[in-house]
Amino acid sequence: MRKIGLASDHAGYVMKCFVKNYLEEKGFFVIDYGCSSTDSCDYPDYAHLLGYSIEKELVNLGFVFCGSGNGINMTINKHKNIRSALCWNKEIAKLARNHNNANVCSFPSRFISQSDCLAIVDIFLNEDFEGGRHFNRIIKIPLI
Repeated sequence: MRKIGLASDHAGYVMKCFVKNYLEEKGFFVIDYGCSSTDSCDYPDYAHLLGYSIEKELVNLGFVFCGSGNGINMTINKHKNIRSALCWNKEIAKLARNHNNANVCSFPSRFISQSDCLAIVDIFLNEDFEGGRHFNRIIKIPLI
């Protein structure tokens, strides 16, 4: 069973909870790294918790949520072996998995609907990395 990690700030909290319920109903083991309310908070505090867990292979995939999706995406991408993609539609999510082997999906919670978010989640969970020429590209991403 795949273990999925979630993290958000206050602006992404409601969407994160919606996705968490959806994943648990589908039988996934979900770890919620916070935040725990809509009270103002700092997305790096929670993105880093998820990032470390992916680095340590405690979870297989992650979904992160903030207002624009950008700040939390930038933060989690600082972690080793994380390829987080900002996804706002199904095509971007499919390419992120197929071509970039993305293991984290970042959502712009203030700019997408719940139904679009779930469609992206499903694509992210079901699409596979194509490898080939794309593998040669992703191994060049890390600086170290």
